[in-house]
Amino acid sequence: MNKFRKALSLSLATAAVLAASVTMSTAAQAASSPIEACGGGSYHEIDSHKLGSVATIRLLYNGSTNCVVTWRTNPGSPTRLLAAIAKENADGSYTDFKNDDKPYTTYAGPVKVSAAGKCIIWGGGVTISGVWNAWYSAPSHCG
Repeated sequence: MNKFRKALSLSLATAAVLAASVTMSTAAQAASSPIEACGGGSYHEIDSHKLGSVATIRLLYNGSTNCVVTWRTNPGSPTRLLAAIAKENADGSYTDFKNDDKPYTTYAGPVKVSAAGKCIIWGGGVTISGVWNAWYSAPSHCG
C-alpha cells in the first residue's frame, strides 16, 4: 500500500508541475509598445490624442487596417482604460464599432478595423483622479 501511495504522490506532483508549465507557457505576454500591441510589422502611428498626462490614445495603420491603443504614461495599478474605433458608412452611420473598456495596468486595446475608402472615428478614455475622461475624434483618416 505504501508503494501505491508514493507512486500516486509522485504522479500527482508530476502532473502539477506539468500543469504549471503549460499555464506559464500559454500566458499572454504584455506588449512593450503600441506598435507591438497592434501586431508589429508594418504598423506605424498616424495620429494620437493625449488624455492629460495620464495616457495617450494612439492610432496606428499598416496599409490596410487601423488600430487603436490607449497607452498609460506611467503603468501602475489597474485603472479603467478605453480604446475604441468604428468606420463611417456613406449615410453617416457607423459599423464595425469595436472597443476595449476594462481596468488595465498599461494599455487598452488593440481594437482594429479595416476601412478602405471610408472614414473612421477613434478614441479612448482613462480615469484621472477618480473622474472618467473620454475623447472621440470626428470622422477622419478617410480613404
